[in-house]
Amino acid sequence: MIVEIINFLVLIVCVLIGVAFVTLLERKILGYIQIRKGPNKVGYIGILQPFSDAVKLFTKEQVVPTMSNFLVYYLCPVFSLFISLLVWVVMPYETGLMSFDLSILFFLCCLSMGVYSTMVAGWSSNCKYSLLGSLRAVAQTISYEVSLALILLSFVMLIGGFNLELFNKYQNCFWFIIIAFPLGMVWFSSCLAETNRTPFDFAEGESELVSGFNTEYSAGGFALIFMAEYASILFMSALFVIFFLGSNPFGVLFYLKTVMVSFIFVWVRGTLPRLRYDKLMYLAWKSYLPLSINYLIFFVSFKMFCFSLIYN
Repeated sequence: MIVEIINFLVLIVCVLIGVAFVTLLERKILGYIQIRKGPNKVGYIGILQPFSDAVKLFTKEQVVPTMSNFLVYYLCPVFSLFISLLVWVVMPYETGLMSFDLSILFFLCCLSMGVYSTMVAGWSSNCKYSLLGSLRAVAQTISYEVSLALILLSFVMLIGGFNLELFNKYQNCFWFIIIAFPLGMVWFSSCLAETNRTPFDFAEGESELVSGFNTEYSAGGFALIFMAEYASILFMSALFVIFFLGSNPFGVLFYLKTVMVSFIFVWVRGTLPRLRYDKLMYLAWKSYLPLSINYLIFFVSFKMFCFSLIYN
């Protein structure tokens, strides 16, 4: 029990340090995309900038709106970060961490629970901008969760189990991105929508909602929401590598691929403008959903065909 607790603590610390450097990576890449320098004053080439930002945010005074539902308003960022860190236990590490047979189902449960923190954060702030942002985020997340679940179901049918370790075993010879490239692209853009990233950042539409569901948050509360978002980006990047690029989390190559996918997250933000909201919903229900269902039917048929060959 003590060894498992130490392992979990080490994992959480490593994830939080990773989140800090992903924020730095994003600011540097966006700087170079916009032909300017990113953070370069604090430490060598700005490497201590995330830690100075964390100190600044957590030492600022916490401002609480008078009309807010205080307890719920206060606990929502904590719950959001907790869910973002809890979902990391599904990673198939070989160091005594939890690696159970239903890890994909656990991931989907955590993904669904993340919606509540956004929704209740917007509602408890008692601000119309926050409420609108949270309603947008809930509609968007629920829409894209359907496609994500169907894509996962396709791979569950293909590999015959819910354990993430099976993906590494089945991708020894070739990667799943080769046989399901459209599905990989749908998964990646759905991950952008799930994590509220550009061009799907309607929950935080600065041009019309000030900052969306986190408008009333400042100091530590804002920092926790920020950390939860980037922990989700890092996790989705790692999950994309496991599903489509076939790497074992015990190897260095896995982390290089994860950094590459995180770089693409930032690259998309620096390149694409925000979509119109109705276009986003049309994309989910009229493009991604039919494609996911077709691939699911294809994989089920393929599996049945293989079984018929074996037993006949």
